[in-house]
Amino acid sequence: MTTNRIYILMVCSAMFWSGAFIAGKYSVPYIPTFTLTFLRFFIAVIILYFVMKRQKETYQFEIGHLPVYLFTGLVGMFGYHVLFFTALKSTTAINSSIIAAANPMVTVLMAFLFLKQKLKIKQLAGILLSFSGVLLTITGADLSLLKDFSFNKGDLWMLGAVSAWAAYSVFSKSKGKEIPSLAMTFYSFVVCTAALIPFVLYEKPWTFLLSVPLSAYGAVIYMSIFPSVIGYLVQQMAIKEIGPGKTSIFINLVPVFSILLAVMLLGEVLQPVKLLTAALIILGVFICQRDSIDN
Repeated sequence: MTTNRIYILMVCSAMFWSGAFIAGKYSVPYIPTFTLTFLRFFIAVIILYFVMKRQKETYQFEIGHLPVYLFTGLVGMFGYHVLFFTALKSTTAINSSIIAAANPMVTVLMAFLFLKQKLKIKQLAGILLSFSGVLLTITGADLSLLKDFSFNKGDLWMLGAVSAWAAYSVFSKSKGKEIPSLAMTFYSFVVCTAALIPFVLYEKPWTFLLSVPLSAYGAVIYMSIFPSVIGYLVQQMAIKEIGPGKTSIFINLVPVFSILLAVMLLGEVLQPVKLLTAALIILGVFICQRDSIDN
């Protein structure tokens, strides 16, 4: 496959991931958090199972890898998505996507703290820029809120989600090297789906599922297929073809597309300060990514 075609596919993947913020924001008023997360992953597990069959995945499940799957499934999938959907109940798709854009910075910081990876001056500068953008996002550029620690709780939930995903990224990189990425994703999805069952039963889905509009189910199916499966498969293909450094650049498009889609489809208001905060975060991430791109 040509490099240009890979670039086009990665732009499409970035748009798919952006759509998850829109679809999530649209569906949270209709479906409670745990049920929504369960539906997304239940569908994704079925699709990924057939993908693995088609690709004739040679990896066999090993009981010794179960602790890895438990962590990645409970923290990376269960933890991130429950916090993500909880955040969307009380913050905008714009805010959540801008905060999520800082994920690479949180990952670098966690790798420094827990894996003792070296932190270069350039990376530190990128982290400071990105966190400045996050701070401006959750305060709405009103820094007096810091004094009273008065933040939108949805933004704080999203920060928690970003931290969970960063922990998943660092852990899977250090402990899951022997596991193929497709198998890691599939079994993490399975653990997440199974762990959600008691929480879903607590929400009594039989009392509301019939009243959920078809459009909300459409949003769930979208999240299951496009961000969770197609976006992931394209990303893995791009990593093989153009390398992880260049592939990671396209993640910077996610907040850009999310902002545009939130304004067009959800009618959210784009405040000028949000453009500044998104630019600060993306610039910080890009500065950190320069080394991996060059290499």
